[in-house]
Amino acid sequence: MNAKATLLVCGQILTLDRNNTVIEDGAVAIAGDTILEVGERAALVAKYPGVAQLTQPHGLVMPGLVNTHTHAAMGCFLGLADDLPLMTWLTEYIFPVEANLNGEMVYQSSLLSMAEMIKSGTTSFCDMYLFAKEVARATADSGMRGWLGEVLYDFPSPNYGVPENGIAYLEELLAEYRTHPLISITVDPHAVYTCSPDLLKRLKGVAEKHGVAYVIHLSETRDEVKACLAKYGKTPVMHLDSLGLLDSQVVANHCVVLSEQEIDLLAERGVKVAHCPESNMKLASGVAPVVEMLAAGVIVGLGTDGAASNNDVDMFGEMDTAAKLHKVHRHDPTVMSAETTLRMATQGGAQLLGAETLIGSLEPGKKADLIVLDMNKPHLTPMYNIPSHLVYAAKGSDVVHSVINGLVVMRDKQLLTMDEDAVLDRLREIGAQISGMVGPGRR
Repeated sequence: MNAKATLLVCGQILTLDRNNTVIEDGAVAIAGDTILEVGERAALVAKYPGVAQLTQPHGLVMPGLVNTHTHAAMGCFLGLADDLPLMTWLTEYIFPVEANLNGEMVYQSSLLSMAEMIKSGTTSFCDMYLFAKEVARATADSGMRGWLGEVLYDFPSPNYGVPENGIAYLEELLAEYRTHPLISITVDPHAVYTCSPDLLKRLKGVAEKHGVAYVIHLSETRDEVKACLAKYGKTPVMHLDSLGLLDSQVVANHCVVLSEQEIDLLAERGVKVAHCPESNMKLASGVAPVVEMLAAGVIVGLGTDGAASNNDVDMFGEMDTAAKLHKVHRHDPTVMSAETTLRMATQGGAQLLGAETLIGSLEPGKKADLIVLDMNKPHLTPMYNIPSHLVYAAKGSDVVHSVINGLVVMRDKQLLTMDEDAVLDRLREIGAQISGMVGPGRR
């Protein structure tokens, strides 16, 4: 039994199990990629003598955060076209620049976002973008756990060309990563306003055939809802339901503009929702009715969206924003408590991805995805309530160690799976290329 342990991660342990167990001086015993045992430090050190230890004075050990909606490669667009309406931002700036992307740019830009995610406490993420094979390659190289898909829409893509080629590309992805320990492939129609009913239904068939998530932007803005009503006579949610597409496979990103009836329908169908408050605020999309969705039983995870509309992928910042936004929006300080928000960023994200038995809490048998924060900071001392500190006071920069699938990917704030300086240098070069593609008013 003793020989099985390969690493002990020691400190104050926040398990986020059903009982919210906290072990003041504890350890997580890891065997390969799996949590073997969680308990008192002294007992586990004695039980597993000679096993390497990862420790931090005044360290807090907790599950890694789960970012349920990203476009990792959009890190290269950081600050490119700010302070614009969503459709202007998308059609006049993002789509035209994306037309000039290539696989190498996507790979390097994805590494950039993954470096930021690891350094700020995220261990798992759900991504939809172009050149998904390159996003997957970057994910594998970074050591992160990812749910990844190629965005499909009716018009030609800079990656695969016509939609028919995109479906073939998707099938190749599904075959290539079918048994990968860290990467799961998803099926990703972009949105109801960029995908015909036939394409939406065809892609749902692919998702059903392979038993994978169907990820789509849904009801993000009032303009999207108005356009869908004008074209199909139904809101985006009701449009998908009329096509027979709403079920527990669906991960709906944003869901800002919903009626009470639609919230109940999402709950009834088992649809999961990725909430991206900072992106919704910055693009003035509105405030998603998350409090109502949670009350109705909808599973909600937290996401950052891409760095082009956020402008970061720091989940600690996202938690702080999410909790405060809903309080001020409803004039009620009791909604979106720290505990609720923290759960959305961990176990809620795991449930959204169908991975609640694998990640989201520190329990024996789950994958060893965890982070360690240095709590010996002025802004974190004293500490009366751990979830409150993590949501309202902690920052991504407080994370010092990160373990994903049992592998230490960051130690003492140093990334171990990539050359951070080389990534930054390469992105400066890519940024110079992109700058030449954009009008002088947005450089």
